[in-house]
Amino acid sequence: MLESKPFIYPFCTAGGCYIYDVNKNGIIGVSKETYRYLAGKTNKLNPIAEHEINKMLINGFLSHKKFKNILHPSSNSLEYILDSALEKITLQVTQQCNLRCEYCIYSGDTGNYQNRSHQSKKMSFELARKGIDFLIAHSQDSNRLNVAFYGGEPLLEFELIKNCIKYAKEQAEGKEISFSITTNATLLNEEIIKYLYENEIMLTISLDGPKEIHNKNRKFAGSGTGSFDKIMENMEILKESYPDYFKNVMFNVVMDPTADYKCISEFFVGYDTVKEAQQMATMPSAQYSDKTVTMDENFRADYNYEFFKIFLYKLGRLEKKYVSNLNLSYFGRLKSTYHEKRTPTSGLHDYGHPGGPCIPGQMRLFMDVDGVFYPCERVSEISDAMKIGTLESGFDIEKCMKILNIGKITEQSCINCWAFRYCFQCAAFADDTKNLTAKKRLQQCESTKRDIEEQLKDYCTLLELGYDFEGEENPFIQISKKEWEAKENDTEKKTAGISL
Repeated sequence: MLESKPFIYPFCTAGGCYIYDVNKNGIIGVSKETYRYLAGKTNKLNPIAEHEINKMLINGFLSHKKFKNILHPSSNSLEYILDSALEKITLQVTQQCNLRCEYCIYSGDTGNYQNRSHQSKKMSFELARKGIDFLIAHSQDSNRLNVAFYGGEPLLEFELIKNCIKYAKEQAEGKEISFSITTNATLLNEEIIKYLYENEIMLTISLDGPKEIHNKNRKFAGSGTGSFDKIMENMEILKESYPDYFKNVMFNVVMDPTADYKCISEFFVGYDTVKEAQQMATMPSAQYSDKTVTMDENFRADYNYEFFKIFLYKLGRLEKKYVSNLNLSYFGRLKSTYHEKRTPTSGLHDYGHPGGPCIPGQMRLFMDVDGVFYPCERVSEISDAMKIGTLESGFDIEKCMKILNIGKITEQSCINCWAFRYCFQCAAFADDTKNLTAKKRLQQCESTKRDIEEQLKDYCTLLELGYDFEGEENPFIQISKKEWEAKENDTEKKTAGISL
């Protein structure tokens, strides 16, 4: 029946069995018999499996085709994009910071990261102005632009930021321009808050949870005291003075994996100052680090329970007030990646590239205090591989092309990988600060595939339980036990209908 081994990934949830077809980019609900046969768990082909497999073959599934070579689809248009379609520049206005955080990527000799350390260097207005000019000159085909300010702590250079914003508004006439700042929020005061509000600046604030957890890692330089009280004091001023401005505020929560996750979650659910704001949870960066991030078992259990609560909320079984905003972005990623953006195809082309790398410089061009270009602010500033140009010389197209086609260094592994469409490994995963290496990239592959498999399972489980990804966010609906059992009994019908 099958002339060659199909390019598929079989998996099961608690409620059903599925085949992810790589060529078609489709998820198909199948019987246990078909799953066992296609997963290689049995050589016996019973009538049920034979019927289902024949049906899949008739509809173009179960092809064995793979890429012949790795090449990013944007390779041929890279020079045009970098010349005419830039969308953002992030200006490193200072390398100094008034905090010394335990897991900061700029902690230098006292930390675990292969990166620069905090220094007194800052950007001149002349250099910043040239950076803004560069963005505008290379964005003739982009209608929306963003100028972001980064550090160190960017609010140490508040006057420079104001001058940059004034200049950018004058020069970007005819384009929609926005501004954003990543800050520890300790330097906010009434003057700065008023300016941020009047200019509708998007604000990303570092806040790791309640006082005892936040202060463990985020301390003032010199005194070593925690920064929580000062941040909360400033947040109260901001919220009292401009309550509607909170729509422009996001809290970036770097979660300490040795801390009490339940305590962190309850803080962001119940603390009045922050509970309604946007929240984004991340783990300490493992890139460029000499230290392995190990998650405490209690932390892991509570962390997973929070996702369970999110699913209950989405299914109408739990009120929103009990759910933290911390991990709602995970649900958004499921919906976006596996429902909205997962486009079914007729089959693979002769070439393609794993997901992961953005077009270096287009979406998040990062310029340091010396005018050196990097793909974004998350890469190491001591890495030669990540220096993709300078303000004076422009882009190094050869380096940009190598970063864009990072999958080329692991070509055979990527060609044979079922998860390449959803791979999230950018070039930083392969960077040892000297070269982009296949060894370093491959070290991340098993955990990457494991994450993608879990996301597929979560997506299918929500479909099994009746979640409507096409509809609006479910309000809380009290469902009777009888109604819930009826939904559960209908799971098999819903599973069989998943062929996307």
